[in-house]
Amino acid sequence: SFEAGIRGSMTWNNQGGGPWRQSGQGPWGKGPAGSPPPNNIDDVLGRIRDALGKLTPGGGRGPVGLALLAIVLWFAFDSFYSVQPNEIGLNLVFGKFTGKTTAGLNANWPWPIGSYIKLPVFEQKITEVGYRADGSDVLAESQMLTGDQNIVQVKFRVSWQIDSAKPEDYAFNVLSPPNTVKAVAESIMREVVGLKTIDGILTSDRKSIEPDVQARMQKVLDAYQVGVQVKQVQLQSVDAPSQVLAAYRDVTAAQQDQQRAVNEAETYANQKVPEAQGAAARIVAQANAYKEQTVAEAKGLTSRFNQVYEQYKNAPAVTRQRLYLETMERVLGGMNKTILDTSAGNAPLPYLSLDALSPKAGGAVK
Repeated sequence: SFEAGIRGSMTWNNQGGGPWRQSGQGPWGKGPAGSPPPNNIDDVLGRIRDALGKLTPGGGRGPVGLALLAIVLWFAFDSFYSVQPNEIGLNLVFGKFTGKTTAGLNANWPWPIGSYIKLPVFEQKITEVGYRADGSDVLAESQMLTGDQNIVQVKFRVSWQIDSAKPEDYAFNVLSPPNTVKAVAESIMREVVGLKTIDGILTSDRKSIEPDVQARMQKVLDAYQVGVQVKQVQLQSVDAPSQVLAAYRDVTAAQQDQQRAVNEAETYANQKVPEAQGAAARIVAQANAYKEQTVAEAKGLTSRFNQVYEQYKNAPAVTRQRLYLETMERVLGGMNKTILDTSAGNAPLPYLSLDALSPKAGGAVK
């Protein structure tokens, strides 16, 4: 019978409370006049049948009562569903989307009138391009052509999640959103790599590729209305083909050596330039000091000459004699001298070596 089928296919746990009741109550609460809750599904069905028996002829045991019982159970057990905190539910009526539901207990028309879809909108999903998680390479995905007609192997991963604002786009607009995300990621990466040179991709352009690919992917996916948010694009490796990988690594090493040499030269220049500037400033200061000294001495000599000239104009003979004596004193003052008196007609003595009369080193004339 219908009741036997219900009893055989369902088991009611009276200990946990169920979604409709408090602890210790059945799905319909206490019975009339505070009667204790039913202990099993038989009691539940009996109470429902008794309630229907009062409303239908035949005491609820005829075809009409059984039909009403089936409808009540159909609505009671197939209209409610729960949504987890990381999910969003989508209600459908006759296959048409009618609205979204949040976490907790939600209701919709029972099957086959209504149905629902639960999507994990806060779950991070990973799409790998050019490689797989087990370490294997997929050359058909990783080999790309650069703007200077070179081949490069690019392996990267895309982190994405369902757009919580538009989960219905993810559920209904595209047949396979994960495959769409992968196809768009590979296509956009090939586009970006095609705009770069191989030297730039292997060295300086790697940091700019990731945000560029992410922005382009999001734009295309939004245009397709896939209902996906691209959270991050990460390059795993960017290498030249294995046949020329060693040569490219040598080139990279040479570029690094060049950059290191440039940095060392700049460091040396930053050290020596201040020293040279300090030395130049010191020389300029010394030159200015010498200039000031020379100018001051010249002014002093000029002033002295003018003073002597004024005296010369007043007494030329005396001044000339004074100048002569001062000059001879200045010239002969530090020399060894022998004075001969040739006055009064006295002739010079015969040659006599006067070296003996000169003072010896460290001694005096006797």
